[in-house]
Amino acid sequence: MSTSRYDRALKWMLGIVGLFLVLLVLSLFRRSPAEPWQTGDGPRIGVVKIEGLIIDSERIVRQLDRFHRRKDIDAILVRINSPGGTVAASQEIYGKLRRLRDEGAQPVIASLGAVAASGGYYVAVAADTIMASPGTTTGSIGVILDYPVAAELMDKLGLQVEVIKSGSLKDAGSPFRPPTDSDRHSFQRVIDDLHAQFTEVIAAERDLSLEQVRELATGEVFTGRQALELGLVDILGGFEDAITLTGLLTGDTRRPVVVRPAERRRISLWDYLLGDRSHTTWFPQLLPQYLMR
Repeated sequence: MSTSRYDRALKWMLGIVGLFLVLLVLSLFRRSPAEPWQTGDGPRIGVVKIEGLIIDSERIVRQLDRFHRRKDIDAILVRINSPGGTVAASQEIYGKLRRLRDEGAQPVIASLGAVAASGGYYVAVAADTIMASPGTTTGSIGVILDYPVAAELMDKLGLQVEVIKSGSLKDAGSPFRPPTDSDRHSFQRVIDDLHAQFTEVIAAERDLSLEQVRELATGEVFTGRQALELGLVDILGGFEDAITLTGLLTGDTRRPVVVRPAERRRISLWDYLLGDRSHTTWFPQLLPQYLMR
């Protein structure tokens, strides 16, 4: 390699290393906490946002718990913009909201944004009141499992994957072989049970019969206005309407104070490379996942 080419290659390597070090240093800083913002002098409403795929429930549950323990928070408003997510994460957030609602110390209101479907709707049914815009996309009551099958591609490439397993279903869902009838039967049993859990919760929370919910639980989506007619939501309105309603439910007619979670979060190197799209929102999709979406 000539001296000039060597120098250019060295500069490229030093540049890449320098960029990596800058990002690494930035990842050590923490974001400033979100400051509460006020819209009035009345009851204080803690607003928790659920946005995007519901994969990890920990942050949402933590925010709800903090608002619940704060004596200066009079009510909790959950703003949902989500097409759904994993079953367990949706159930955990639902369970937390249900416990807060049952304690009765603070009204719990769900405000449905552009999309609050499947797992997003599952979360909402734990609230005292569900408000949706007329054009909100909601419903999609059901559970799905999908995964890629690349067995033919592997054959064309002449690649093989050696599998040593303890049982015939241990590698069910592997993309490296076609699914068997036993695989499909096993997956369907799980899907059916998760679907039954979903419909049972909606029937209980929305005061509908199981037969009524099963008729709706085909995966079909509804507008907010259709959902109101079907008994899936309680009232129509946007986010500001939900704030007003939440304030009134506290018994205070003054203009509410809206409080956002004041939570610090470490910015990781991964965040800088991929923006705010955390690896937890997409990496699990490489593996078979039971999803409410």
